[in-house]
Amino acid sequence: MSIRSAFGIAALVLAAPCAFAQSAQACPDKNVLYWQAFPPGGESDLSARHQQVVLKKKCPAVDTIIQYKAGAGGALMWSQMNQLPPDGLNIVGVNLPHIVFQPIEGEVQYKTADVTPVFWFHFTPDALVVPEASPHKTFKDFIEAAKKAPGKMNLGGSGLNSANHASHERLNAAFGIKSTYVPYKGTGDMSLAVVGNQIDGAVTYTAFAINNKSKVRALAVAMEKRHPLLPDVPTFRELGVDWVDGAYRGIGVPKSTPPAERKRISDLWASLNNEAEMKELAAKSGFELINVGVDQMDAFMREKTKLYTEGAQRLNLGKK
Repeated sequence: MSIRSAFGIAALVLAAPCAFAQSAQACPDKNVLYWQAFPPGGESDLSARHQQVVLKKKCPAVDTIIQYKAGAGGALMWSQMNQLPPDGLNIVGVNLPHIVFQPIEGEVQYKTADVTPVFWFHFTPDALVVPEASPHKTFKDFIEAAKKAPGKMNLGGSGLNSANHASHERLNAAFGIKSTYVPYKGTGDMSLAVVGNQIDGAVTYTAFAINNKSKVRALAVAMEKRHPLLPDVPTFRELGVDWVDGAYRGIGVPKSTPPAERKRISDLWASLNNEAEMKELAAKSGFELINVGVDQMDAFMREKTKLYTEGAQRLNLGKK
């Protein structure tokens, strides 16, 4: 069965001529398929679960059905998302800088322009973590150990040519060390290795550090100020490097989705971010909520594409 056929069959159950009721209410008039580019258990999945809960309370007649099509650091899903029905019922989780980095590397079957984001809902700052059983109690301990044994330190991350991969290269360059990046399909897979003390640590996000607080030890975070849920963890700025960065998560739709449907979906997701429960869930998980809808999308994507293209050049992405 072709990918197009598989997507088509999955969507037939839920398809409708118009995804949203023609009224002032923002709720869909049918169930929504929410496609994930990473396996269950990571930050993208957790975000989708939060949205699923809040959307159900906002729109009781609607179910959000989460589907997983993981592979190639998210690229498998993103290269096929334009084959989904443009009905406003099929939405796809999308990530930055992944959708800029991967096409520059040139080993994926999509271009950044092929991805159509309609709303960016949160930002997760970078973080360096080690297993709770690690002998490295502080960032200084970690750096000293890495310098003593160049190339021996194995650090996990979610995907190749992803935010985690870029953070790993940045860590090496900024602090004069040489560690080895170990890519996993997603944060969920990576967490088993870190928590199980199978690798030396991970370049991940504050959300992972917070949600696994008793199992891992955060050594540094890429924030302007210390995270309130990680008050003892220094920022990279405190450690001498001007590093405030991370990953953005949002939703996209097939490129052929009509503008009116894009706007309705964008407005609905914005309304979810404004719910008190969503703000509480995000804060507990270490997510920093943002609201970038279709009206701001072109300018936002131009800015981020320029920023990450410059970053990719520094990382030598795409240069063999």
